[in-house]
Amino acid sequence: MRADVSYMDLPRAHGSPLASAVLRHRPEDFQVEEELGYEPEGEGEHLWLWLEKRGMNTDQLARRLASIAGVRRGDVSYAGLKDRHAVTRQWCSIHLPKTDLEGAAQWQEPGWRVLRTVRARRKLRRGGARGNRFVITLRELHGDRQAVELRLREIAGRCVPNYFGAQRFGRDNLARAEAMMSGKLRVADRHLRGIYLSSLRSALFNAVLARRVRDHVWEGALGGEALNLAGSRSYFVADAIDDEIERRLATGDIHPTGPLWGRGEPPSRGAALSLELAVVAACPEKWSQACVDAGMVQERRPLRLAIRDLHWDWHGDDLLQLKFGLPAGAYATAVIREIADTRMTASLD
Repeated sequence: MRADVSYMDLPRAHGSPLASAVLRHRPEDFQVEEELGYEPEGEGEHLWLWLEKRGMNTDQLARRLASIAGVRRGDVSYAGLKDRHAVTRQWCSIHLPKTDLEGAAQWQEPGWRVLRTVRARRKLRRGGARGNRFVITLRELHGDRQAVELRLREIAGRCVPNYFGAQRFGRDNLARAEAMMSGKLRVADRHLRGIYLSSLRSALFNAVLARRVRDHVWEGALGGEALNLAGSRSYFVADAIDDEIERRLATGDIHPTGPLWGRGEPPSRGAALSLELAVVAACPEKWSQACVDAGMVQERRPLRLAIRDLHWDWHGDDLLQLKFGLPAGAYATAVIREIADTRMTASLD
């Protein structure tokens, strides 16, 4: 696997795309709403802001909030990064133990605005959201409408490969990561360094998942599989795949996983571990070594992605609107690529 491999070259699980379409013609075509799964308490030393942004990324918004509030950037937190070329709604929190920012509920600037404020006892933590709801519009769609409908029904009842999306890799994050590791590129910004290193880790995961899609073993379990408990970060290792494991896989109670590389040994064993090690060994060695050197630890990510409440509406013959929910950390583009080849009129950097 080369650093310049295209995200769109990764194998699809449900067959070739059935249509072509334009994605992100305008930010409103890609709408995301964060689902925390809980409510702030209404009191405490953290001010939570429910925000809507358009055409900017979450880190840019957090830096702006810190400036307006007169606090350090580290005092502003969020549960997850949201797309830049989109209209997104999410929570951010500001640590303000002794200050009450009057008028914060009316803050707005070109590109973002506050919709609601509330106090909470704790700050938002990365990865703390339950998931996201998406409303995505595909324009200039050309293909067999009936075939597209059949594909939508198929993936609504099954899963899609849980690839990291193109947003994770930007235009050239992998190339920049390699240049950074070789000393050809100096990156002082800690946030950028994290983005580049995460792209390496994500590429390794995608490579393992791609191998299992090609081998038609991405939905089921191999011997020694580390199996994720749906809706959590917990997992257990199954040396043997018995009828009970098969039943739980079929009902979506558990999911097979792949490695998020780092220090230590992967928890998988047997056939699952052999496949993972073979794929990682075939990738550039400095990718996995960089994850170790950066202090990342071995983690797991589900190989398959269950789609919640998938609905769709046609507006004419060439405009398709999709509505669905995904767990936190999942990419809507992993769903879309199983339906259509898309070209984007907005950059992903």
